[in-house]
Amino acid sequence: MKFLVLKSASYEHLQIAFKEWLDILGYNPMTVYNMPHNIREFLYFLEQQGCHQINQIQTQDYKNYFNHISSRPNQRRGGGLGNVYINQQIQALEKFYEFLIHKGTRGIPPVTLKQLKLDRENFTVLTQEEIKQLFEVTNQETPHPKQEAFNARDKAMLVVFYACGLRRREGASLALDDINFDRRILHVRKGKNYKERLVPFSQSSSKILQEYVYDHRPSLIKTNKSSSLFIGMFGKVMTGGSLYGRLKKLVVLVENTGLQQKEVGLHTLRHSIATHLLQNGMDLHKIQRFLGHATLESTQIYTHLIENKNGTEL
Repeated sequence: MKFLVLKSASYEHLQIAFKEWLDILGYNPMTVYNMPHNIREFLYFLEQQGCHQINQIQTQDYKNYFNHISSRPNQRRGGGLGNVYINQQIQALEKFYEFLIHKGTRGIPPVTLKQLKLDRENFTVLTQEEIKQLFEVTNQETPHPKQEAFNARDKAMLVVFYACGLRRREGASLALDDINFDRRILHVRKGKNYKERLVPFSQSSSKILQEYVYDHRPSLIKTNKSSSLFIGMFGKVMTGGSLYGRLKKLVVLVENTGLQQKEVGLHTLRHSIATHLLQNGMDLHKIQRFLGHATLESTQIYTHLIENKNGTEL
């Protein structure tokens, strides 16, 4: 939708200003790139409906746009647009409204659209033994001169996404300053829906993170200008995709056919720790705060997941 042509110069300016605003506030680069394109689609829709001034927006315009994207075909894969995409559009509208209010626009109604529920019943959850095997395989020995550093980084990756339960983007965005070893706290600055939270970690996790940060990360990084936690083979900052790739390699290295047949991603580690904490008796509200869920309903999914397993080990 980034190639849609806007006829209104004021709408074109708004999209550019919105992108600059997101960048100044320090949002994730992917958010700065994608969210203005979502808004461009909304502005294009307004033009098609004869609304050429932003202060002419009515609540019904939001509803009409929601109905439009809910019925619009997926141009890449066929069928309709997925709920994840539609929810991203709603989030963009909410943030765009916040931007408009911040810049002094008056008379526009707030966004009251409700996000769609996602199908979360088919979670892949690893057993605690499988998690243990992933940690153990990071102790492998190979002739690569930096293998010890890679192993330490991979073990730190498991701590961040399993022991701390971070989402993919949250973990990939971590910087050194986000880790407080004295208090054993991770400061998640770029959480879902742009919410920050503090995540505690254990003494054993602290040891793993410190060994990587102080003993091995310096041998991987090529410039001290980068403060990102995870550094790749060639000294570049690791993305969510490259971290996912490392996890997939660890799964292959584990001599467990059952594990290798599972669909494992970074979010699998988050699902796994949530399930394990619930199985071990942690209060649901505490798990909600730990995961950064906005509502308890999101956390209760793990309760249903355990019930659906009929008491068998996950």
